[in-house]
Parts: sequence; C-alpha cells; structure tokens
Amino acid sequence: MKFERSIYKILVFISFIGIMIPVQILAQAVPGKDENIPFLVTFGKEGKISWGDDDFNQIFFFSIPKDFNQQFFIRVFDPDCGGEHDEIQGEFNSKTMFSVYGGKGADPEVHEESRGLLNGVNFKMGNLLASRVFGTEARYDNKYYSFGPLNPTEGEFNQKWNSYIFKVVIEGVAGDDGNLYRFFLSRDANSNLAIEGANAFTYEYTFRMWNDFKSIAHIYPYIDTGIVSIKQSNFDWDNDGKIMVVSKYKRGIVVPLSNEAEWIKSQIPVEPAEVNSSLDFQFHKRQGELVKNNNVVITLENQRGDALKFYSSPIGGVPVYVPKTSVTKIEPKK
Repeated sequence: MKFERSIYKILVFISFIGIMIPVQILAQAVPGKDENIPFLVTFGKEGKISWGDDDFNQIFFFSIPKDFNQQFFIRVFDPDCGGEHDEIQGEFNSKTMFSVYGGKGADPEVHEESRGLLNGVNFKMGNLLASRVFGTEARYDNKYYSFGPLNPTEGEFNQKWNSYIFKVVIEGVAGDDGNLYRFFLSRDANSNLAIEGANAFTYEYTFRMWNDFKSIAHIYPYIDTGIVSIKQSNFDWDNDGKIMVVSKYKRGIVVPLSNEAEWIKSQIPVEPAEVNSSLDFQFHKRQGELVKNNNVVITLENQRGDALKFYSSPIGGVPVYVPKTSVTKIEPKK
C-alpha cells in the first residue's frame, strides 16, 4: 500500500507540473523544427516538372491568434534565385513572386479555390496586402526579407480556430531555376521573434530533401473527426528511399512511390485511435548511392475527397507509436 501511495503522489506531481507548464505552439519557422526539411522550393514557370515541381507555385497559410493584438511580419529567408542554396539550370534567369493576401478569400476552409489544388481555378482570392518579385539580387541571398508590418485583423477570421488567416502565394513567374526558401512568422522586422499560438499550414507541400543519408524529413497532417481513411499522392520521388507513415497506432507503414515526373496514389486506413491527432509522414533517404537535390510534392485527402492540411507544428504534438499490450491472467497453482 505504501508503494501504491508513493506512485500516486508521483503521478499527481507530474500532472501538476504539466498544468503549470503551458503548452505553446511556436511554429514560427516554416518548415518547422520538427519537420527537419531544409527548404521549400518553387521553380520558374519555364522549368521541367521532372525537376520536382508539378505546377511552379506554392501556397502557405498563416494563422494568427485572435488575442494577439500587435503588428507582425512574414519573413522570407533567401527569396532571391541565384545564390548559395538555389538550384541552377544552365544559368540563373528565374524570377519568383511572393504575394501576401488577407481579407475575404484568404481562409481556405471557407474558399476551397484558395487552396490552389483545382486546375485552372484562380487561387489568388482575398485582399492583396503586399507583393514583390525577386530575381538574382545578391543583397537578398542567404538573408531575410520582411513583408509587413501587418495587422492581425487584416486577415480573414476563422471562428473554429479563433484565428485570423493570411495567405502567401509563391509563383515562379519567369525562368527555369529552382528557388529554395523558408519563412518565419515574427513580431519583429529584423529578427525572428515567435508569436505564441500561431501556426502555418499548406495543402500541397513542395520541398527539398536533405543531401544526407542520415536526415529524415517529416510532415504532419492532422486527422480530424469523421475521417476513416486518407488518400496520399506523391510526385517525382526519384527512387530516393522510402516514405513511411507513423502514428500512435501505426509503427510504420510504407506507401507506394512515384517515378520521375509522375504522381502515384494510395489509400491508407485511419484507426479510431488516430483521430484528433497528427500523422507523421517520414521521408527516408535511400542508402548507398546518394540522390542529390531531390524535390518532392505530396498531397492528402480524406475519404470524401477533401484536402488535408500539413501543419508546420503538428497539432497535438509529434505522434509517437505506442505498442499495444495485452494482459494475460495467470491462475494460481493449486
């Protein structure tokens, strides 16, 4: 009995500590720290899709909590295309346009076309708040450029998440090179100061894999109530290892992989234990011969065909597989 009381006290203490330490979402870096992705990538519109970008644009959404009442900045790291990190094709000749939208049309839950997944449908809905085209300007190479200041109420309010939504559209408007970049959502124009409770998400993730055998990239889709299965689609994997899905329920299942310049789709069942949590899509490099500069595209949808979000900071935290245990009753010997 003394042992049981001691265990109980320890558990109560741990629970108390958990209450005292607030759970903070500090997903200001895009890609996020837990994703372990070096860069997002967008090619110029004259590029080839076999280089790993299926449509030469990318759309990210940023959510700002309603109770945050200060100005903020959307910072882009290395927005130019022509320096240390970018992918050259012959010579650098690309231009990339970054555009920030707010107001009615920015929230993709309300305006499906804003997600950028419907071919031939305009995704530039909302109020254009800021826009800039970057070429090969050396002054932006390996440095940040800040859009803003922006006011939270300039976004479109989402009542479900109690947040204001902003949209950033990235387009390769000229050339054929790959522009590699990252974002940071900040309270300051000249440094990266996180906004508590903020997050970022996208519906179609186009990113660069590490040139490193040991690095595993992750993306984290959220499984909402009512989802019983999902369909994953990956593009231009280039025989670079394997893609595994891990969750609290799944130890790791391997999905079919796309060949060069093609999409491949597969169905994944969702277990009740996985609902209202995130999945962990893991991208493992092929061992042996290193596949360099591999760019990948991935999308997900549920059984109804609705697109799923990938969050820079996984909702509910990074999922960890929990082995299922069984208890066998042992009858006493007679």
